[in-house]
Amino acid sequence: MQKALASEISTWPNEEPQLIGSRCSECGATTFPVQERCPKCSGAQMSELLLPQRGTLIAWTTQGFAPGAPFTGPTGNMFTPFGIGLVQLDGVIRVEARLTESDPAKLRFGMEVALTMVPLTTDDEGNEILTFAFQPV
Repeated sequence: MQKALASEISTWPNEEPQLIGSRCSECGATTFPVQERCPKCSGAQMSELLLPQRGTLIAWTTQGFAPGAPFTGPTGNMFTPFGIGLVQLDGVIRVEARLTESDPAKLRFGMEVALTMVPLTTDDEGNEILTFAFQPV
């Protein structure tokens, strides 16, 4: 069985998942993940917003060592480096996310990327835990 690491941040298991953000009705600020209050104007009129599935890669790096807590993926000899990128989602918001590509030679500024779900780890019951990532289009 597959499960999302954080089921509240995306529409997965929809066939074409989207990240779930929020937008302030007072000032128009967009957040990801959902927030109850606006970080820009402190307003409490936040509504859920489905974020675009595609975006543009703005910056990237490779995570060459296991992150600290609360990272739940493989560590030690089981850890595999992965790409991390800053993705501009069609003029709506910038999201920091895992990338499906970790080789810097295969990434470039302005590259179009699309949201996908990727395996992260397996839980104690044997379920495959998925997280969101962006893949080159």
